[in-house]
Amino acid sequence: MAADRSVRFLSALGGASTSRVLNLFRIALDNAKNPEHAEKPLFVSPIINRSFLLKHRTRSDETYLFSGPRTVATKIIIPFDPTDLRAGGRSLFVDQRGYTEALKEAGNYTSETLERDLFVLKLLNAVPSLDPFLLREHLRNNSIEVAPAYFAISEGDQQRMHAFVSQEMSKLVMLAGGNDQAGGRMVSAMLSNRIDEKLEPLRITLGLTGDDFREGVFSWRGFLYYKWSMGKFWPDVMGVLREINKIQPVGGQTPEQKIYLAASRRNIIEMVRDNGNHVNKALAVYDASFNDLVEHQSPKKFRDFLLSAPYMFLELGEKLGAISHIVSFWRYRFGTGSAHIDGDELSAIFQDFCSGFGEKIKGESSLIKKPIVIDTTAA
Repeated sequence: MAADRSVRFLSALGGASTSRVLNLFRIALDNAKNPEHAEKPLFVSPIINRSFLLKHRTRSDETYLFSGPRTVATKIIIPFDPTDLRAGGRSLFVDQRGYTEALKEAGNYTSETLERDLFVLKLLNAVPSLDPFLLREHLRNNSIEVAPAYFAISEGDQQRMHAFVSQEMSKLVMLAGGNDQAGGRMVSAMLSNRIDEKLEPLRITLGLTGDDFREGVFSWRGFLYYKWSMGKFWPDVMGVLREINKIQPVGGQTPEQKIYLAASRRNIIEMVRDNGNHVNKALAVYDASFNDLVEHQSPKKFRDFLLSAPYMFLELGEKLGAISHIVSFWRYRFGTGSAHIDGDELSAIFQDFCSGFGEKIKGESSLIKKPIVIDTTAA
């Protein structure tokens, strides 16, 4: 394991998580007296269950850690001192060379508990984002039930997401000549952690096999979630970018910091713009294929979409997650009031924001794996 001082800056999140950071450290502190947190932990190891998980954009000097090219990896950071996060921590990556032994040592595992947590980390590594809604659905889809405390999803957001999916599915229900009751069943099936007989007519219409259909529906849910979340947080993006563009650190800046911060402001604004355009184009592909199914009763485009959706879903999640992380982190760190921060910390935050974006490593596109969706209904 390597020393990692980036945890100092994660302490600025307080009790929050973002789409790129799962703050298990703070969740454990906030739920010390919550029995369900202990009874249904995300990780069996108390050490790993109090760590930070990050979706990390790998740097050129980290490629040797992996057996193949990789742009985004899941990093585990364990704080050195629980009372002072600025002391830093130890870190390792999921699937790095020697990963299993490093995790066993770091988490003080027995053989039995190690297998369970390896499986959970494999699931978290397969999705592009640590967004709580998406994470909860992915774990449930693979029969991992953990305490609700790990997913800070308000009841209102859950209801709004359900209403959004209901509106989308109503188009299919009307096409099939169904009623409100039928629509409710389809929405429940879409948001369920099981792909069962309620969606069987759709599978037959699209001519997909069981595995392709399960993986496609999982990614379809992801597209629906991303489409809903874009409408939820995007209005705040421009305000955050304006604040990033004008913020100045207290206590002055070194000449090097002044140059770096000015360049980083431009890069962050440009990357948010470019990646936002990419997200909108990907969502437009979904809209066009779904509308072709509903309006022209032609399943081919939507069938093709579902077959490619697992791959598109990963790239979409990376880009949207990077934008969402900027907005979430900025609002948790500074709120909506004036910002007071020194040059070193602001430089570190800008570096973190920029690291969320990046070019694909040559040859990696063919190595992107589909999200892991296990058929728990099979005999």
